[in-house]
Amino acid sequence: MNIFIDTNIFLSFYHFSNDDLEELNKLSLLLQQGKTKLYLPEQVAQEFRRNRDNKIADALKQLREQKLDLRFPQFCKEYDEYENLRQLQRNYSKLHAELIKKAIEDIQAENLKADKVIHDLFENGIAIPENKAINELARNRLAIGNPPGKNGSLGDALNWEALLESIPNGDNLYFLTDDKDYASPIDANVFNTYLFQEWKTRKKSEIVFFRSLSEFFKEHFPKISLASETEKDSDIQSLANSSSFVETHIVIGKLNKHSDFTIAQVNAIIDAAITNNQVHWIISDPDVNDFISKVVAGKESKLNQANLVQLFSIMSSDLPSAPGPDELPF
Repeated sequence: MNIFIDTNIFLSFYHFSNDDLEELNKLSLLLQQGKTKLYLPEQVAQEFRRNRDNKIADALKQLREQKLDLRFPQFCKEYDEYENLRQLQRNYSKLHAELIKKAIEDIQAENLKADKVIHDLFENGIAIPENKAINELARNRLAIGNPPGKNGSLGDALNWEALLESIPNGDNLYFLTDDKDYASPIDANVFNTYLFQEWKTRKKSEIVFFRSLSEFFKEHFPKISLASETEKDSDIQSLANSSSFVETHIVIGKLNKHSDFTIAQVNAIIDAAITNNQVHWIISDPDVNDFISKVVAGKESKLNQANLVQLFSIMSSDLPSAPGPDELPF
């Protein structure tokens, strides 16, 4: 499945969007599984880098303006609720300022969750470098007056020509954008007729148009699990299948990046620890021990008790020495 995502979709995750960041995580997972291919014209990457800060600046401006400005008539001051509300107002102002401060630090460090996911998408996508032929075709398109594009802007035309050049003939393209330049002037939910026919004629395939990631997933992957949960399950399975101490440490590092685990997932982690000797032979290593202790803590009464007893026995016992370097199953 070939996908193109316009810059405005990526930038929406730095502003006020109806799509949750989890939608991008889902796409990242599909790319890793080889179920989709994300085509990235160079213009998209450049436009994203140019506009990220401007998009965030506008969102921050609106966030700063969200003041809790409560005003009370004089007679309200004699009630206990008045002072409680004033205290809530002071707390809001303090937390609001702290939120903005922390956000700005992550923004400047490019450490927002959106930054990380989009970086991974750009790394795993199929880059389409701009070249002289694409540039010339885009300029000719703009000069003639053919869509897409507006007000002398070349960007949309560059993207379109890059996609025409790169998508294999006969392959449909799932086209995600909220840019009206690609939409029908009659109905914004329908792809531009001229562009649709051009694609159909030249590529012997069709454009499938969506205005948001959530619409795309609802239509084509309605039952997909939350990407974060699927990723956890995949990492836990990797722990169970680990065939070396080195691999175990790597997988533990990946699992440590997740914030929480379900009871079923913790039971699966415990099972991996007690059945795979590449885990329990190094269970006293700080990273392995700390991780398993952390995910079990507070959930003891809800876990498989027989496995939990066995786990605690392994963690507290003097284990036999691990194999020497010549015996390691690398």
